[in-house]
Amino acid sequence: MKCLVQPGDGAMPLIKGINDAKKSVEIVIFRFNRSEIEKALAGAVTRGIHVHALIASTNRGGVQNLRDLEMRLLAAGITVSRTDDDLVRYHGKLMIIDRRVLFLLAFNFTYLDMERSRSFGVVTTNKKHVEEAARLFDADTKRQPYAAGSATFVVSPVNARKHITAFIKGAKKELLIYDPEVSDPAIIRVLEARARAGVAVKMIGKLKAKSAVLAAAKTLHIRLHTRSIVRDGSWAFVGSQSLRSLELDARREVGIIFRDPKVVARLAKTFEEDWEAKEQREAQPVSAAESEQQGQASAAKVAKQVAKAVVDDMAPVKPVFELTLREMSGSVPDTNLNHPEMEATVKQAVKDAVRQVVRDFVEQANETEGAGTKA
Repeated sequence: MKCLVQPGDGAMPLIKGINDAKKSVEIVIFRFNRSEIEKALAGAVTRGIHVHALIASTNRGGVQNLRDLEMRLLAAGITVSRTDDDLVRYHGKLMIIDRRVLFLLAFNFTYLDMERSRSFGVVTTNKKHVEEAARLFDADTKRQPYAAGSATFVVSPVNARKHITAFIKGAKKELLIYDPEVSDPAIIRVLEARARAGVAVKMIGKLKAKSAVLAAAKTLHIRLHTRSIVRDGSWAFVGSQSLRSLELDARREVGIIFRDPKVVARLAKTFEEDWEAKEQREAQPVSAAESEQQGQASAAKVAKQVAKAVVDDMAPVKPVFELTLREMSGSVPDTNLNHPEMEATVKQAVKDAVRQVVRDFVEQANETEGAGTKA
């Protein structure tokens, strides 16, 4: 097993994997703007390699880029499939070479994720993990249900909540967590229980809840785009699932749980370096590059402000709700609806949607600016 650390390893390990393929390359794409990877995929076709790309049906803000990418890949002789729209998103990132080697990634195939963000990936020949990834790829390309077959190959919404919860509960001494947003109430309760039991819980990212038990999460000195957990210095999880309800229960996310001394050690070492770097930088002047990163981080604050403004200006939703019911059923039912609860639920949904749109827009703009490419 190998560990990919971004920024640093860049696209070369992925390109080498494609160039080493003897029979097939299967790749799942959510965001993509690395022209050299696209060139490697096209080059594989010219060598007689079967290349199959599964591309997200949408990623908010970059749909046209995805469709343009589809057309270019098709023109290069690559088989292209599009994900279904039955889930909120298809957000996994992986590549399978010859049904023998699996690249499981927390980062997208973009300049922003590889060159300007902290993220990780793992390369494994573990037979069970490769087989599960292939079964998932087949199911999603054919738009058929996927039935999980491994407790360490973690797929949302199929088995992620169960196995990530069990993984966290197994901690005896320490949990090192990278996560842009830890907000799922059940997961937070499990983390609090571990902390009460004496487990040291360190988080880099954001904890979206007030807790008297958990220490506040630390922000990172660069953009954070990984979901990773190191447990007791011996086990790790790397994937695309944040510890929030949406990514555990409503989206296609993919990760793996593994025990590999060298890979786990590299993840833990990187975490500790990032943890210490944050403390050292707090007293130092801010450079131009750091200022740019802070500007990207402020996108979350902008999203929050925009969402709040939208919701504050919303009229009560009861009339709209009743009109919708009338349109759907022909009349408003006699059911005694809890309108305050309904209004609060709708407003929260609007907040979440607006925040996600703003964040995606900023991320897509950053990717386009950094890449200078078509997709």
